[in-house]
Amino acid sequence: MQNNKTRGFTLIEIMVVLAIVAILAAIALPSYSSYVRKQKIRAAQADLAALVLQMENHYQQQLAYPAVTTDTSTTKARFSGWAPAQNNFTYIIQSVSGNTYTLKATGSGDLSSCELTINSVNDRTSTNCGFGSLWI
Repeated sequence: MQNNKTRGFTLIEIMVVLAIVAILAAIALPSYSSYVRKQKIRAAQADLAALVLQMENHYQQQLAYPAVTTDTSTTKARFSGWAPAQNNFTYIIQSVSGNTYTLKATGSGDLSSCELTINSVNDRTSTNCGFGSLWI
């Protein structure tokens, strides 16, 4: 007796599986991208909070806040105990006036329009970051 059955998948079965995988990917990828974006913003917020501590420490030691900076490397050089957790934002000391200061983080790449600021009285703002106000 001869068995004429061949093993394998039909073209229709393969097309159905590919369609299901494509639908799942179309749903999952935007959600994942949104999750990654939010986490980058949260990390920048944490970096700014750590920078506030460095500013206050400097003030306690020198009785003055450090001068304005224009890029992250200058800010890092000023505070040896501080380093950003990621490279998606540029951190600067935006303004210093007497006993007040404002720190700013500006995003790069897909976060290029996102700006986070915090000042000496803990007023926090986020601009063009999406997701509403994400400050913790």
